[in-house]
Amino acid sequence: MDKTLFSYKGIKPVLAGLAILTVIQGAIVIIQAYFLADAISSLFGGDLFANVFKKLIIFFLALVVRQLLTVWKRNIVYHFAARTSKELRESLLQKLFQLGPRFVKEEGSGQTVTLVMEGMMKFRRYLELILPKLMNSAIIPVMICIFIFFVNIRSAVILGLAVPILIAFMILLGLAAKIKADRQYESYQMLSNHFVDSLRGLETLKYLGLSRQHINKIILVSERYRRATMETLRIAFLSSFALDFFTMLSIATVAVFLGMDLINGKMELRPALTILILAPEYFLPIREVGADYHATLDGKEAGKKIQEILDKESLQQKQDPIPLWKSTSTFSVKGVSVHFADSDRPALQDIQFSVSGSKKIGIIGASGAGKSTLIDTLSGFLTPSSGEFQVNGKKLTTLSQLNWQNQITYIPQHPYIFHDTVLNNIRFYDPEATVKEVEEAAERAGLTEVIQSLPQGFETIIGEGGRSLSGGQEQRIALARAFLSNRPIIILDEPTAHLDIETEYELKETMLQLFNGKLVFFATHRLHWMLDMDQIIVLDQGKIVEIGTHEQLIGQNSTYYQLVKTQMEGI
Repeated sequence: MDKTLFSYKGIKPVLAGLAILTVIQGAIVIIQAYFLADAISSLFGGDLFANVFKKLIIFFLALVVRQLLTVWKRNIVYHFAARTSKELRESLLQKLFQLGPRFVKEEGSGQTVTLVMEGMMKFRRYLELILPKLMNSAIIPVMICIFIFFVNIRSAVILGLAVPILIAFMILLGLAAKIKADRQYESYQMLSNHFVDSLRGLETLKYLGLSRQHINKIILVSERYRRATMETLRIAFLSSFALDFFTMLSIATVAVFLGMDLINGKMELRPALTILILAPEYFLPIREVGADYHATLDGKEAGKKIQEILDKESLQQKQDPIPLWKSTSTFSVKGVSVHFADSDRPALQDIQFSVSGSKKIGIIGASGAGKSTLIDTLSGFLTPSSGEFQVNGKKLTTLSQLNWQNQITYIPQHPYIFHDTVLNNIRFYDPEATVKEVEEAAERAGLTEVIQSLPQGFETIIGEGGRSLSGGQEQRIALARAFLSNRPIIILDEPTAHLDIETEYELKETMLQLFNGKLVFFATHRLHWMLDMDQIIVLDQGKIVEIGTHEQLIGQNSTYYQLVKTQMEGI
């Protein structure tokens, strides 16, 4: 049994309940075999059917009770698996929010989505199958072997010796299957990431005339996944064959010795039939585990991957008292540095600045300057290696504080659109908002005409399998969320980087309205936004090289001036 199963909440009462029911079920199996063998031997001895009718009734009653116990056990495991997978999904989503968008990007959005959706369902199926089967294999064969031992010692020894040999062989095949399954799971992850990235870039590929060439890459990835799957199935079929072969060989050996004892008059028919009926029941739980082992490998691997993510060190979401941001509030960053394990150069180094009240702070720099790292740090998705923050004089070592993040509206480059109605997508930060409030937010974000053109208006399903939206429309959904939530702090990470300049200028007026009366951190490489910023932070190789307004920085004729000059020359 996988040791991680014992770490799940409520597993011990479930295992205890399954053990009790399995012991009763094992006794029922022995009663079935005994009365069926007794009835057959009585009929063979010449007794009338009326004399053995009661024995057959007991046999059928035992059969019914056995099936009811099976249903009861499945029901227990079903509810446990449903509750555990739900709690695990909630924990996983909470962990992903703590780890932030950087982690999802590194792991691959396709893999993460697949893990949360399909992986969780496979893990639930794994729990539903493995728990009752493992309990059956641990209890029922032992009960049957003990019963047979008191009837015929030789048969019990044959059955007892067969199991270790069978298990040893199955372990060898299981290890081979695990190696193949791990490779298959890696291919599955790569295929998931590739598929999602292909969907996202499909319009761009079509626009560039490269969509047909991309088909070959999809075929290559799919073929690799098919080959890995077939190799795993080959091992699975071989292990099933070996399991059935050794099982039949053991039962046949027992039957031969029982037949010889019957011929020689050393044993009566009833005990011999009882043993012969119980022999397949002895191997049945083991065969079921072997048959379901390969069917549950994906679920087991998904559970292992989920646990790896949950065990990752993340920012500890705290509940330190942080007052609501107001026009009189102050925020300071003092000596903050960020180091990543895979890089010798710090991503951020000795970052220091202070802001107060409602201001628009622009964050610019060349690619790799550290803009996204600073945004992730300010959003609470990264804990700095050193330094501290101060909010109204209160010192904090990390901004991964619920009371801080609950004041933030985060708008990334690609806002996530859920497979849900337009109404619920806009309600993301405020699920309890009224329809009227949503309509007002949509109007302020410039979504009214777009929503009116949709078949069901606010009830139209968008995202994933629903109606697709353009990049500009997705950003307007994000803006409507921000208008509705009306949080005092807005953090934006390249929100218009993928938009054409015409769409960006259409959104600009709406976004500037959203910024009024709020503290805004706006990271972008499009410098025309800097004209509307109250303060500009210029980053270069993880360091702040300049801070000031547009006019001040232009007058210094330094890094900011060179960025503006370079961008103007490129137009």
